[in-house]
Amino acid sequence: MGQDHIRYDILAQDALRGVIRKVLTEVGATGRLPGDHHFFITFLTGAPGVRISQHLKTKYPEQMTIVIQHQFWDLKITESQFEIGLSFSDVPEKLVVPFNAIRGFYDPSVNFELEFDVPLADEEELSSSEITAYPVPVEGEEAPAAAAKDGEEKKPGSVVSLDAFRKKQ
Repeated sequence: MGQDHIRYDILAQDALRGVIRKVLTEVGATGRLPGDHHFFITFLTGAPGVRISQHLKTKYPEQMTIVIQHQFWDLKITESQFEIGLSFSDVPEKLVVPFNAIRGFYDPSVNFELEFDVPLADEEELSSSEITAYPVPVEGEEAPAAAAKDGEEKKPGSVVSLDAFRKKQ
């Protein structure tokens, strides 16, 4: 089989995320869900752009599922994310969730479900590139030098390769 240079898998997932975007946009415009519809949305809490309280992040360090049904507020949708106010144990919270952080969407009223390939952080493959952290100096002290793996001394602020974070083609 030939190599997929077009990346149909990515195009299909983007199109399906568009379904979620459209549904949430319609709900945001009316302020309520039609009929018996309600949504379970599972997303990665550590994904770039996700904004949740530290309390929720501690409770759900990898992923969480929210339910959008009767009580929600301030639903705002952009091309890349949605914001929503929800209550967790009677504590109001504002969440910001990029669409590309969503792993699953389910509407049990019509048994409609979407799943997305969004790997958890520990599932991601890292290349052999190394990331080195350098100590930050205490005010009034000189920054300590960090030893490189080949024995040469590196000064704080040296350039570090971030190849491990680049998407593989």
